[in-house]
Amino acid sequence: MTTMAKYAQNTSVSIERSQAEIQKILRNYGAKRFGTMEDEDKLYLMFEYNNLSIQYDVPLPKKEEFLKTDMGRNRKQNQAQATYEQAIRQRWRAMVIGVKAKLEFINDGISTFEEEFGMKVIMPDGQTLGSHLIPDLKQIAASGKMPKLLNYTKGNE
Repeated sequence: MTTMAKYAQNTSVSIERSQAEIQKILRNYGAKRFGTMEDEDKLYLMFEYNNLSIQYDVPLPKKEEFLKTDMGRNRKQNQAQATYEQAIRQRWRAMVIGVKAKLEFINDGISTFEEEFGMKVIMPDGQTLGSHLIPDLKQIAASGKMPKLLNYTKGNE
């Protein structure tokens, strides 16, 4: 199987610049209340649009993945760290282009906000809609039966 090159894999754009660019894009399209965050395992992007809270939890690669080169040679600690930081910058650049593309689809009438960001909407239990649906999506589609959607039945709000 051939592996495609990752978008912006050699970017020199700082994480902070990518985060600021995402915030500017979101603001230009009418989003409010922005936040970005990062921990050892994930990067996070949160914003609000039309009273819907959106959250992206993007997994980061494990630091151990960068201890060796693609050819299997050991990297020096500073090289491994630099390669790992490059991967994080790449993820933020991918978030920039992804968010911008989704908002352009919405702006051009190709799609709706709910279609593009619906699975990332924060539900009352603090989890995203996608975290509730995606694990069972294949089973639901294969069964041919509509499930009760998150304890909701139309008319029984």
